[in-house]
Amino acid sequence: MKKLIYILSLTLLFVACGQKKIESTISDTEEKGLEKLKNQKILYSDQINSINNDLELVNAAIEKLTGGQKRQLVTAIQVKPERFDHTVTIQANIKTRQNLELFPEFGGRLEQILVEEGESVKKGKLLAVIDDAGLIDQLKQMKLQLKLLETTFERTQRLWDQKIGSEMMYLEAKTRYQSQQKQLAQMREQLLKTKIYAPYDGIIDEIFAKKGSTLAPGVSAVLRIINLNSMYVESYVPENYLLNITKGSKASVNIPVLNEIQNTTIRQTGNFIQPSNRTFRIEAPLKNPSGMIKPNLNARLSVTDYSNPNALMIPFRLVRENAKGNSFVFVLTNPEENDHFTSEQRFVSLGKTKNEMIEILEGINANELIIDDGVSLLVNGQKVKRIKQ
Repeated sequence: MKKLIYILSLTLLFVACGQKKIESTISDTEEKGLEKLKNQKILYSDQINSINNDLELVNAAIEKLTGGQKRQLVTAIQVKPERFDHTVTIQANIKTRQNLELFPEFGGRLEQILVEEGESVKKGKLLAVIDDAGLIDQLKQMKLQLKLLETTFERTQRLWDQKIGSEMMYLEAKTRYQSQQKQLAQMREQLLKTKIYAPYDGIIDEIFAKKGSTLAPGVSAVLRIINLNSMYVESYVPENYLLNITKGSKASVNIPVLNEIQNTTIRQTGNFIQPSNRTFRIEAPLKNPSGMIKPNLNARLSVTDYSNPNALMIPFRLVRENAKGNSFVFVLTNPEENDHFTSEQRFVSLGKTKNEMIEILEGINANELIIDDGVSLLVNGQKVKRIKQ
């Protein structure tokens, strides 16, 4: 090929030089004479024939390299199966079920607060004491009364066993004794309500009541206890994901404030569709070893609603659409020498998208070459040359 180009260059140089000589010859026609001009004509004719022969060789070489026609230059992407996980990202809220404001069950003056804010406590620890308003004295009196009734019952029973006395006296003594036992148990339960205990392991987050203040049952909050080891994330997703997002679906939680991303799984899905916005509730657990994740933090929950381990993914920019709205791509077919191919318009069925990539469900096969650069100038069946990047 280089030799042909060299010959062509020399030929063009000869032609240029010859043109100058012709102009000089014409100007000196009268001096040189007709015979000399004829000789020069024969010489130039021979040179032209030689150039034509060289041009034919160059054209033959070009014909061989291009296959007889000009080809559109394109690049192509080979499609290979890969794992594809499609996710749905939604706003979520972080919560814990062990977050309680403790209210008194017994009304009265707050006598003692036995913990401080920020203190860690164990389940069953005594947190606060309410004045019992004389219940202790009543309990002592009831114990003495019970002791007397117990003695009376035991003596009456011994007499009754010996067939001494009436059955009515025995039954009355037994009834008074059992009744006093129940009253004593009720008094003990009432006294327990004057004390507030930790319902689980946790941290005293805030103390609302002051020592000496008067508390009303179920109204006056005493303190808040939180366990940060049982955190979870909660969100509501549209009902059209009901079949795809289920218990066990993989998910990840992004907490922007903490710059933390945590992998998890959906452990619960709601069985009730909210009529106002057509959503259902989902929940996933969170690990909180450092204790930095707090209730009511904002988070973004990404749930995997579709997975395909052998998906065929291509850039979305390669997909084109005809006037009827049908999607298609151009594929390289009929491979020849020197990276020559034929373009083929292939209609495809599209799946889900992710990061500017789209899944092809039908229409192409693994390892096929999808035309990228140069696709906008193509028609079906066009001869092309692939440029490898």
